[in-house]
Amino acid sequence: LKTEGLFSQAYGRFEARIRIPRGQGMWPAFWMLGDDIAKVGWPQSGEIDIMENIGREPPIVHGTLHGPGYSGEHGIGRAYTLRSGILADDFHIYAVEWRPNEVVWFIDGRQYNRVTPADLPKGTKWVYDHPFFLLLNLAVGGGWPGDPNASTTFPQEMVVDYVRVYRGP
Repeated sequence: LKTEGLFSQAYGRFEARIRIPRGQGMWPAFWMLGDDIAKVGWPQSGEIDIMENIGREPPIVHGTLHGPGYSGEHGIGRAYTLRSGILADDFHIYAVEWRPNEVVWFIDGRQYNRVTPADLPKGTKWVYDHPFFLLLNLAVGGGWPGDPNASTTFPQEMVVDYVRVYRGP
């Protein structure tokens, strides 16, 4: 699902209730890109990863910002590990609350990360002051999650119960 050209918004609460797949090589994500990406490119447009999971880390969700000078493996983020069980066993609510000069991450109502301009590497720019569009996808394989292996079963699916966006300051 990609809302580019259909919907974008600056600031607010962005959430989705999702049951992710399980298995090595699975890479579900709920994320946002700056709607100026066609004009300025990535990572200058900014990227907010609301939820990413890689199959080899079944109880862990990642929330990350990517921008100029802090992208790819140098993104500014944090992981959250479930207290028990694995993410694929149930639906979870993944969310960010995005305000001017702040992005805060939640899983099931529990805050686990907060980033402000003060957290960026020296000399880099905060690029989260314009509208972003939404993406939800399930990738298979890649440099970060690795490829599926003999332990991975198919078919796999990422089930999205809902996506909600609320206006904010």
